[in-house]
Amino acid sequence: MKEQAIIYIGVNDHHLELFEGQYSVPEGISYNSYLIKDEKIAIMDTVDKRKVSEFMNLLILHLSGRTPDYLVISHMEPDHASGICHLLEAYPDICLVGNQKTFKLLSLYLETQPRNILLVKEGDLLSLGKHRLKFYMAPMVHWPEVMVTYEETTQTLFSADAFGKFGVIERNDFPYLAAPDSWLCEARRYYFNIVGKYGAPVQALLKKLSTLPLKRIAPLHGPILPSPLDFYLNKYHLWSRYLPETEGVMIAYTSFHGNTAAAAYLLKDCIQKTGYNSVILTDLSKEDMSKAVEYAFRYSKLVLAAPSYDGGLMPFMEDFLQHLKSKNFQNREIALIENTSWAPCAGKRMTELLSDMSNIHFLAPTITIQGKLKENDIQNLIALAALLSEGN
Repeated sequence: MKEQAIIYIGVNDHHLELFEGQYSVPEGISYNSYLIKDEKIAIMDTVDKRKVSEFMNLLILHLSGRTPDYLVISHMEPDHASGICHLLEAYPDICLVGNQKTFKLLSLYLETQPRNILLVKEGDLLSLGKHRLKFYMAPMVHWPEVMVTYEETTQTLFSADAFGKFGVIERNDFPYLAAPDSWLCEARRYYFNIVGKYGAPVQALLKKLSTLPLKRIAPLHGPILPSPLDFYLNKYHLWSRYLPETEGVMIAYTSFHGNTAAAAYLLKDCIQKTGYNSVILTDLSKEDMSKAVEYAFRYSKLVLAAPSYDGGLMPFMEDFLQHLKSKNFQNREIALIENTSWAPCAGKRMTELLSDMSNIHFLAPTITIQGKLKENDIQNLIALAALLSEGN
């Protein structure tokens, strides 16, 4: 049986609780690495320190006694680069392939200097024999040194963190192909929380990719994406322009004693009574923050409901809006609901935070509720529901 030229040597991590110390990964995460065997042998990235031993065992197994010639470093983040020092210990003459920014970052993580490096720039080619690697710079997708590698013979794009997703994958065969519906949800959460701030750099990368004949995309997290690739490319094109994916309403609320929550639930019911059912309700005190961020970017309209607190805003809502701001949230229609017993200030603070975001359109004046819902509040919520469902 003929040996595959490209072999998956990544590893799954089923036990990591928080990716990058902040994102919940209940289905785990994969750290992907690939081996290209030709006249010359190239390794495409390494893995996180948690899984280096498993990675090295797989590498040695598939090398079948041969010595690797190159390590291509597409991204210096430690979950992909922690194996570099182990590779250098095992294969001290291996040539590290990266761009100028790669090697500046490498010095921050590597105590000993490699014997051999190959500095590449945009459009450079590296021949392994039948396989030819072409390098494209992708700065700030999502670190400054990121580059992607296109293998011309198999028309495979090694895409660094782009097109990745949370969750472990089935392994052993290259490529393990993802179906669109199994990729989408956790890829969207991954994108907006990891890459989402950098829409313009993603657009620049997509422009470069548009000139390439692509059969598959091999990211550093998650499964290989199969041809036809339009579905995946179109999602990235949409997301990186900060445009809503779903026509619908996200109601994000936080509540002290249940009164603001009651307003949020009533608003949801009122919207659905209009026949508009694309509504999601999120309690920010309980929802995973990365999920809440994902929902906000996914839907076309956002309602924020929160009580005033200590002359400002309840912390769960403050934290949510700071996360949206840091991820470059924009291009949305928004409505605000505040609740107060005295000195209303939640609406003012939410408006201040939203004013720093681009192309935010307020659908109506802030609705101010004092304590429990009253008849006037109910009528205001009914009117807001009609406005939110208008045109649908």
